[in-house]
Amino acid sequence: MSERVPFPVLSADEAAAMINDGDFLGFSGFTPAGSAKAVPRSLAARARELHGRGEPFRVRVLTGASTSEDLDEALAQVNAISWRAPYQSSRSLRKRINNQETSFLDIHLSHLPQMLDYGFLGQINTAIVEAIDVTADGRIYLSSSVGCTPSILAHAEKVIVEINAYHSQRLWEMHDIRRLPRPPHRDPIPIQHPLSKIGTPFCTVRSEQIVGVVYNDESDGVPSFSPPDEVSSRIGDHIVEFLSQEMHAGRIPPEFLPLQAGVGNVSNAVMAALGAHPEVPRFQMYTEVIQDTQIALMQDEKILGVSTSAMSLSDGTMQTVYDNMDYFGPRIVLRPQELTNHPGVVRRLGVIGINTVLEMDIYGCANSTHVCGTQLMNGIGGSGDFVRNCYISILQAPSTAKGGKISTVVPMCSHIDHNEHSVNVLVTEQGLADLRGLGPVERAQRIIDKCAHPDYKDYLYDYIERSPMGHIRHDLGRCFDLHRAYMETGDMRSALGG
Repeated sequence: MSERVPFPVLSADEAAAMINDGDFLGFSGFTPAGSAKAVPRSLAARARELHGRGEPFRVRVLTGASTSEDLDEALAQVNAISWRAPYQSSRSLRKRINNQETSFLDIHLSHLPQMLDYGFLGQINTAIVEAIDVTADGRIYLSSSVGCTPSILAHAEKVIVEINAYHSQRLWEMHDIRRLPRPPHRDPIPIQHPLSKIGTPFCTVRSEQIVGVVYNDESDGVPSFSPPDEVSSRIGDHIVEFLSQEMHAGRIPPEFLPLQAGVGNVSNAVMAALGAHPEVPRFQMYTEVIQDTQIALMQDEKILGVSTSAMSLSDGTMQTVYDNMDYFGPRIVLRPQELTNHPGVVRRLGVIGINTVLEMDIYGCANSTHVCGTQLMNGIGGSGDFVRNCYISILQAPSTAKGGKISTVVPMCSHIDHNEHSVNVLVTEQGLADLRGLGPVERAQRIIDKCAHPDYKDYLYDYIERSPMGHIRHDLGRCFDLHRAYMETGDMRSALGG
């Protein structure tokens, strides 16, 4: 690592002053992990000042996935984002997107790097990336995530590096950076094992691209997850029982298969259940994000190793990793999202995917992104990359939301992100529906029987019986009655009748 940074040292305000209205900006970050912090905060302050003087200032923002509140939330609060891709989780930004104040491109995370490479998204003016070090010859050692940062750097005219002293100087030991060439010059990706390394521990840019560095000493600020509640625990138990049965049936090998798990409390609960079950052997993960529970399971040697694009860990857990780098360094690989989410690698390794959805319909389609088909929540993220390509694709959700006012099992999804051709298993706290090998009506009966909340079962069975005959039985006049009832009364149960 370098002893002295050979580039101009800037304040965050000086760095923000280099950015102009209308610029296309690429930021590091995949969840709050590795997200740029100081410069976007100053950029938000600059936007507020300019707007106060009646001057325009809005920028296009590209990241790997969601980011910290210092980036998306800070900029959205001052209406400084005109366009955003590919995923977000900011309350203020979500409101502006749904009010059509900010244009949002919701795309699969594995597609983003190649869209940049193919020129579909245009030229990035400035990249602002968090790192632990940068060298005179343009090697940038990233911090707690990789995401799309290597591709962002490759397509940026200028680069500003936030050097964050909070992170361990040994993080480079985990990184495996490799960008894929454009077709038709692509060879098979030689990842034969979740911990295979095929690249370098750093990104590379031309030194003249780097216009300055900003020093920082802040954690990623990832909040701790709540302990698993009863609903999440029951979902986890159903999934563990299913996977155990698959092992006994010989459909999962004795050494198990790599797992992928989405983010959130439900996924944490599922991972905890897997770790506690005596019949689930020690396993590895090939995923896009790891959270606190995975670190605890690694300490217990239930998880043997993880390939991921981000360590989205609370401060205490991150410190545990940094204090024990001799142990965790060889067991965690941090890669670009075009590798962690790559369909070919996911298919080759036989990854079992576990992701959370907003709603599922009776024929096996699922909605990850839009409430009542119109209001964006966060985006599709990487779930589609895994659902379509996993050895077994498992989608989970509580059977109801808002105290029973919403059924997550509906006749037809109001927006479809994952169709019935890709989904293998649906699960709620009520039970688990294995859909493999079933025709449409058989799927519907199993989903209602196993996954729907008792309050809604009779309605859903009646819907099938009264729908016109066909390969898929739907009544286009009634299929959204539950959604309409919720929009009109705030309670889907108002559509159930007496």
